[in-house]
Amino acid sequence: MALTLRKIEILAVLAREECVSAAARRLGLTQSAVSMALAELEREAGGPLFRRAGRRMIPGERGRLLAEEAGKVLGLVGKMEEMIEPTGELRGVLRIGASTTIGNYLLPALLAAFREANPLVRLAMVVGNTSEIATKLEAGELDLACVEGPVRSANLKVTDWRGDRLAVLAAPGHPWTGKAPSPADLAAAPWIMREKGSGTREVFEAAMRAAGIAPNVLMELGHTEAIKKAVEANLGVGCLSKLAVARELAAGTLAEVPAPLDLARRLTILTDAREAPGRIAAACRAFLQWKA
Repeated sequence: MALTLRKIEILAVLAREECVSAAARRLGLTQSAVSMALAELEREAGGPLFRRAGRRMIPGERGRLLAEEAGKVLGLVGKMEEMIEPTGELRGVLRIGASTTIGNYLLPALLAAFREANPLVRLAMVVGNTSEIATKLEAGELDLACVEGPVRSANLKVTDWRGDRLAVLAAPGHPWTGKAPSPADLAAAPWIMREKGSGTREVFEAAMRAAGIAPNVLMELGHTEAIKKAVEANLGVGCLSKLAVARELAAGTLAEVPAPLDLARRLTILTDAREAPGRIAAACRAFLQWKA
């Protein structure tokens, strides 16, 4: 079996992106090169590793397990490259995790700038909710993480990064857009929220508790874009980071509601408290703090 490091990297990125074109952009390859590498991998594996659903490439059980191992291999390679070249230009793989809002709306542009300054660094980003990302970092599957929710683990070092604020959202024309809701209104409203374990959900619930309000959660959705569409359709009201809804607020497809809640929060950078970060992770952390 001709299992090359490049194929391992393609497998890991494709499983994360679930799209050939997105994986190709991330890797700096053509779509045909990614497709050819996948075909070779599946031939060597004796069967399909992904399920095709339109343009999506959904990893099957074998594909998912192999992608997890591929991530570990890339992490080891990155550490070996740092040990081989302990000085000079940064070279190797940075496995960075991000909670959903940060990973989708803030981190990509920052990582592009970091990559431009360090062209020999390869990036592997994993996006999930705060709880999932903290667990992966603690398990050694990531080198660095940026999250939006509270983290409680003695094994993780939490570094303050930058501020953010949530916004209560409604469809244009909703009664709340003309009159600020009372605590009773907030308690009675049908809320469309992120899932448990999400930093956004935890900050929202803490703000509601502080105001003495128990929210009526009508629907839980695991993706910010789905929540925005549901609120736009007037299925209920929502609460998301202003980073995630800046475009919709500017376009007028969503309206921010002046609710009597403290929705400010701090975004943080996580590293493993049990060992010093590698050169690349330390450099990326310093870069992100400089850009805050």
